[in-house]
Amino acid sequence: MRPRYQVLALAVLTALALCSQTQQRSRAWVADNGDGTYKNPILYADYSDPDAIRVGNDYYLVASSFDAVPGLPILHSVDLVNWEIIGHVFAQQPPFDVFSKTQHGNGAWAPAIRFHSGEFYVYWPDPDIGIYLAKAKSAKGPWTEPLLVKSAQGWIDPCPLWDDDGSAYLVNAFAASRSGIKSVLAISRMSPDGTKLLDDGVIVYDGHGIDPTLEGPKLYKRNGYYYILAPGGGVPTGWEVALRSKNIYGPYERRVVLDQGLTSINGPHQGAWVETRNGESWFLHFQDKGAYGRIVHLQPVKWVDDWPVMGDNGHPVLTYRKPFAGAFVMTPAESDEFDETTLGLQWQWQANPKPGWAFPYERKYLRLIAVPPAEGVRNFWDVPNVLLQKFPAPEFTVTTSLNLTSIAGGEKAGLIVMGLDYAHIAIRKTAAGYQVTQSVCINADRGSAEKESAPVAVKSGAIELRVRVSEGAVCQFSYNAGGASFVNLGDPFTARQGRWIGAKVGLFAVRTGASGESGYADVDWFRVDK
Repeated sequence: MRPRYQVLALAVLTALALCSQTQQRSRAWVADNGDGTYKNPILYADYSDPDAIRVGNDYYLVASSFDAVPGLPILHSVDLVNWEIIGHVFAQQPPFDVFSKTQHGNGAWAPAIRFHSGEFYVYWPDPDIGIYLAKAKSAKGPWTEPLLVKSAQGWIDPCPLWDDDGSAYLVNAFAASRSGIKSVLAISRMSPDGTKLLDDGVIVYDGHGIDPTLEGPKLYKRNGYYYILAPGGGVPTGWEVALRSKNIYGPYERRVVLDQGLTSINGPHQGAWVETRNGESWFLHFQDKGAYGRIVHLQPVKWVDDWPVMGDNGHPVLTYRKPFAGAFVMTPAESDEFDETTLGLQWQWQANPKPGWAFPYERKYLRLIAVPPAEGVRNFWDVPNVLLQKFPAPEFTVTTSLNLTSIAGGEKAGLIVMGLDYAHIAIRKTAAGYQVTQSVCINADRGSAEKESAPVAVKSGAIELRVRVSEGAVCQFSYNAGGASFVNLGDPFTARQGRWIGAKVGLFAVRTGASGESGYADVDWFRVDK
């Protein structure tokens, strides 16, 4: 029997752990059903092009981030169902001057994560530059500075393999928009330390005809076979292909191992095969959901004659037993009380951030400085200092409390839903006093101007702003300027995806005039609920 003080200490630690877990449990979407089963998607958020590995008893997932910074989020799980964000691979995206401006759709495309010789390796492509590598002793970081492993336009979706004899290889796909090559996969020899490619690659599979738009390959070895798992058919309508060969350079046999069938899960593909510590196989993949982005599903896998059979005989499952029972419920962070000295890991800027855009303030607020837009900025599509996070569920509500302090007039701060179209609700200071407005911009990526609703006068810069997102990504904005309830403002707005990403929601502060002292908005909290 344990001494009484040990029992008490264990109870205290358990309570503290439960408190921590509660803080990271979404109020909008939880995949863990609490009865030993889970529902798909396990992540109802835009963790595009997921790749994952197991190291010991832990699972780590990396996803695309494109031009959002910090980039390449790393998530952790102990059961493949409950996940938390633990860090990012880089804080500034190279080339730093290029990504100091918004670069929608460019930047860090589909990454791969592996663990080799006691280190984590993440490879990712910038389709305009080449293939990068960063390494870390811990998945939380710190990560090494991005190293360009292969300088080549249009070489995308890299994934490494260290073979049994110590030799190393890297598989990749191609983007026709940059390289003029598409729907083929190539394998290159790689230095044993993984820091450079040793040749210009060998095409090992041509998907033209049967597997158009073949991309996103992941390279594995099992029972003497080399496997390439890759999606074909395009993002919204495609399928997952398994290729296998006894020789890494082929020829490869082909089989479709996951497709939509009669389910509602369109285009199920591009992801990661993971083997648990008890020998079970699982497959993580994404589904394109338009404004909600590329959300992540988990499929059971069984092996039949050395071929993987995913889901329910090759079709996605909607619910299934969890890989492991009993793990606590954990979801990626969403709400932020801004009572820490750093931003929550869910936040990303639209470009490489500059010092002075935002400051934690007395562990009570986030102070957003009202930065003047650069010359030539047409709308918020071009504004880098927009702080955003992913849509977390099919239906949810975001409410934020902020106080705008004007210095010279012309400051504006608010709550924004960002995509190819966007809308925001904001408080601003004019010569006539404080006003709250809603603005909508259709085809923002084409340089369109915002259309503003009739402004409403309010007494001060202190206000609560809200957006309610309903099924179909229909957004209704409202505000509370010290009254008893929220008041709707403007017509409902239907959110639209960004370039290769889902819509996002977040905060901004801007001003007119490029000189003199800037005003600011102190954001008290940002809360995500049902």
